[in-house]
Amino acid sequence: MGVMTASTGRRVLLAAPRGYCAGVDRAVIAVEKALEQYGAPIYVRHEIVHNKYVVQTLEKKGAVFVERTEEVPPGNIVMFSAHGVAPVVHEEAERGRLATIDATCPLVTKVHKEAVRFAKEDYDILLIGHEGHEEVIGTTGEAPEHIQLVDGPEDVANVEVRDPSKVVWLSQTTLSVDETMETVDALKDKFPQLISPPSDDICYATQNRQLAVKQMGAQADLVIVVGSRNSSNSKRLVEVAKIAGAAEAYLVDFADEIDEAWLEGVTTVGVTSGASVPEVLVEQVLEWLSARGFEDVEIVKAAEESITFSLPKELRRDLRDEATTLAAERGGSGTAAE
Repeated sequence: MGVMTASTGRRVLLAAPRGYCAGVDRAVIAVEKALEQYGAPIYVRHEIVHNKYVVQTLEKKGAVFVERTEEVPPGNIVMFSAHGVAPVVHEEAERGRLATIDATCPLVTKVHKEAVRFAKEDYDILLIGHEGHEEVIGTTGEAPEHIQLVDGPEDVANVEVRDPSKVVWLSQTTLSVDETMETVDALKDKFPQLISPPSDDICYATQNRQLAVKQMGAQADLVIVVGSRNSSNSKRLVEVAKIAGAAEAYLVDFADEIDEAWLEGVTTVGVTSGASVPEVLVEQVLEWLSARGFEDVEIVKAAEESITFSLPKELRRDLRDEATTLAAERGGSGTAAE
């Protein structure tokens, strides 16, 4: 069969669903719409979504990314990223006389509301998540005195609560589904009366993307996940791929970060992307692979997605006008902090 060199048996498995989730799509469009409606600059507190390319693209259009609310001059518009913010950040914006647009993902908002409700009922809240992640900082800020972070199953030993009969767990929306359930099981062993949130906090998109990678990873020699280093859900896809059986899995922002050496002895490459990754970046990876003999692309489909979220309501108001008025008030807004 030596003459059959044309078909090398090299193939690409392309995960579906992959890439943009509804919350990211909404947040990115919100920045673009705000720039269209109100003109530049639109300040964004923290990266709108955790993707290098998206942030660079929006910067070119006139978005200015800041880490702290205080960096925004009075009388401007500031947008809060998809990851959500603590209540104190809303207060900072008010003190700084800024008009705000809140692009927090509705699924993150749901977790914030759960935190507020359980704190009101005086529960100890065990928040499963990664320390320092923006989403965790935002959720914790809703009820800091009631919330403690549990960063994986190995962290469970350190958890102490006031009353073991009044404990609930919540989680960051972008974690590994399996690892989170492992943490929950360990917590339940320690606190048998632990309550679960009304519905799982890990979002549909995170679950679906991990499901697709599981199916794909079992058949792939190499998995390439397109996504940024600071994207929690993208990093989890790499982990899930390896656990599912992929010999190697790597995270890349762009096709030119792929190392040819990774392809040695590889016949099946799996490709997917994190929830904040534009499809154009995946297409470039497929072109890169195709140029190296991986032309045969098969879709590995794990779920159908049809969820969309409506845009932040603030985009229906005249925010420039509001911002100017706020700046003109010169501290006469009557807030306690003035």
